[in-house]
Amino acid sequence: MKTLRSALLATSMLALPVIAQAQPVSGFYVGAGAGVNLLAESDVDLSRQFTGVIGRTGNVDFNYGYVGVLSLGYGYGNGVRVELEGSFRQNDVDSSSGFGLARPTRAGGDASSYGIMANALYDFDLGSDSFLHPYVGVGAGYMFHQYNDVFARGAGGAPGVTVDGTDGRFAYQAIVGAAFPIGAVPGLALTAEYRFMGTLTQDLDARSNTGTRGTAEVENMNHSLLLGLRYAFGVTPPAPAPVAPTPAVAPAPARTFLVFFDFDRADLTDRARQIIAEAATNAQRVGTTRIEVSGHADRSGTPQYNQRLSERRAAAVAAELERRGVARSAMAIQAFGESRPLVPTADGVREPQNRRVEIVLR
Repeated sequence: MKTLRSALLATSMLALPVIAQAQPVSGFYVGAGAGVNLLAESDVDLSRQFTGVIGRTGNVDFNYGYVGVLSLGYGYGNGVRVELEGSFRQNDVDSSSGFGLARPTRAGGDASSYGIMANALYDFDLGSDSFLHPYVGVGAGYMFHQYNDVFARGAGGAPGVTVDGTDGRFAYQAIVGAAFPIGAVPGLALTAEYRFMGTLTQDLDARSNTGTRGTAEVENMNHSLLLGLRYAFGVTPPAPAPVAPTPAVAPAPARTFLVFFDFDRADLTDRARQIIAEAATNAQRVGTTRIEVSGHADRSGTPQYNQRLSERRAAAVAAELERRGVARSAMAIQAFGESRPLVPTADGVREPQNRRVEIVLR
């Protein structure tokens, strides 16, 4: 038992790096397990044919043996599962007592059980953060119990008894276990279980070494510890968490430079040249891809005259930008006359802020 506990602990520790969050089983699954089986000491009651030959009651004790289980089941997604299970157990005889035998006694042979069980199980939900699912279950079915030349002998030439044969009876079991889902393989889980399985009293053939034949009633009570694997079909890995999109970089705001002109003039003042130089420097530093040069006029003249005047003003500014290193192909040169005043005025009004060229860096 100590060795088994150590194996359970070691297996659990090895599985921790790949354990995933537990989810209820939904749909069909298969399972297999193997481990240690203890067949409890059995009372043996011989039939009346042995009266006067040997004592009619005795006990047989067994060594630890092994157990193997295969199962096919279905999970309803709410913790409830049902399954059909086939199992096999085997234990060697350790010792015997009773039967009126003179001590020291000798014993030998082995016992095995095999059959089919129908189980109903329930997985406990410990929350989405839990890496395991504990579960409990009960089962019922039909098991065959077989004694293979199980004998008890007294000291010297004293009579003895041998029990042999197979008998099938109703069987029942209780299950306590836990599943540890393995994240590397969706649907796969490591299982660790304790099972108690028993049957109704079984009748087997018995004979003494003096030739007497009859039957023996034996008990079949098993304690099993198993490690196994369970695979649920159709389990898909959880979708990865959506990655937040990288925020789009907002375009740099357009920068505007205003170049003002004297009344009815299109030539550049010293201050105008300073502003144009600043605009050219900024355009080259930030890698501007488009420069808008827009000419304007106030409303002191006719619309036709003001349109031509705004064109000359735009051309003068564009020429100065080009002289300062801005390619003509990067400029969009346009003129709006008096149609887009910076300060709205009545017709014929001279307004200095409307006599301008706008340089817009985009």
